Amino acid sequence: MDGIFSLERLGYLFYIVDPRKHAFEKIEEVPQYINEVMPLFFLWYLLELVVARWKNKKYHRTNDTITSVSQGILNESTKLFIRGFQVYFYILVYDNWRLVTLPWNSVWTWLLTFFGVDFFFYWVHRFCHEINILWTIHQVHHSSEEFNITSSLRQPMFVYYVISLIYLPLALAIPPAVYFTHHELNLLYQSWLHTQVVGKLGPLEHILNTPSHHRVHHGCNKYYIDKNYAGVFIIWDRMFGTFQVEDEEVVFGLTQPIQTFNPVYIQFSACGKLLKSFWNIKGFNNKLSVLFKGPGWSPGKPRLGLKEDIPDIHGPREKYDPHLPTWCIMYLHFHSYIVAVFYIDLSLQHQVIPQAVLISGVVFCFITILSFSTIMDKRQCGPLVEGMRCFLYFYVDFYILPALGRDIKILSTVLRSVFIVCGLFWFSQLEMSFLKIHQK
Repeated sequence: MDGIFSLERLGYLFYIVDPRKHAFEKIEEVPQYINEVMPLFFLWYLLELVVARWKNKKYHRTNDTITSVSQGILNESTKLFIRGFQVYFYILVYDNWRLVTLPWNSVWTWLLTFFGVDFFFYWVHRFCHEINILWTIHQVHHSSEEFNITSSLRQPMFVYYVISLIYLPLALAIPPAVYFTHHELNLLYQSWLHTQVVGKLGPLEHILNTPSHHRVHHGCNKYYIDKNYAGVFIIWDRMFGTFQVEDEEVVFGLTQPIQTFNPVYIQFSACGKLLKSFWNIKGFNNKLSVLFKGPGWSPGKPRLGLKEDIPDIHGPREKYDPHLPTWCIMYLHFHSYIVAVFYIDLSLQHQVIPQAVLISGVVFCFITILSFSTIMDKRQCGPLVEGMRCFLYFYVDFYILPALGRDIKILSTVLRSVFIVCGLFWFSQLEMSFLKIHQK
């Protein structure tokens, strides 16, 4: 087994792998590429922080970073239960309707899949922007007003299963294990594109998708809307007329920013707006158009709406950033690391632990994420929710951690003490708030 910081694993992030070593006959043989590069992902995050400090720039905010990581946990947690959905349908099509049987261990099959998956990703991604019902899901990924490596984690919970159906034509020829290998590597390549510390990359800008190109894609400037859909090769955007070079300051986020860190609202607020529009608009054809035409469509307008309706946004733009005291920021950092480590441990063992334990662990992660959002949004219920969460940890300590094989006495004692002190602290904050209200 290679070390966790090996050059081979570093290559996964940049799609640099040996086709002969990464051709597999069975799906069970395909490595968990995302899990294997997780330590490198964390190192990239630290590198961004160092370079940003050196440049005297601020590319990270605690509230935004925690929200991005929390959306990643929500997205990945759904895969713990129903990832077989995509595998099942792909194998079903391949076994029953494939047109040709390609050798799984052929370099030519590997290369065909390399380009085929990326070509399909371009269109899948473009559909997510140009079909309103898909945009209501995908907009989660664009909701961050920052742009850094953690932004790549900000994913919708169910888009993985919806868009996987669009890839099914590949099952007419591509062996399942080969497809899933490239699907994972294609997505991993895109993670490092979410950064502001890497400038333009010279001649590579003409062929590959780069951080510069992807910054454009995440911009809400009128000039940048619906551009640069590429995964690995920017040539698709150049071929199909959606390419735009980065030539002015990028304003990141949505044209109408989401003014909260609440994970449920971020995930589902756009769906609520879509359902409201669907209900209110008259006529069956108009109702279908609300779902399947562009987000900017309305009666009398072209399929994707009018360009002049897009707000003319230029930087800098004020960001949603409620002020928190330093101690509170440090508190959120500390507890975020705890829940991140806990979730990674949970996900690595999800196939061998009881289902009830897995569900309980995911629920605790969700409660943690929701509780953090009440603090970051400075909601009045924040101290109560966080205090209750701290004492809920003892359920995790006595029921879930033993099932994960984590019973380190010294560490357990320390964590129990920490959560007791934190719980009492937050309840004292609640009492102080109550007294202040009555004093007024």
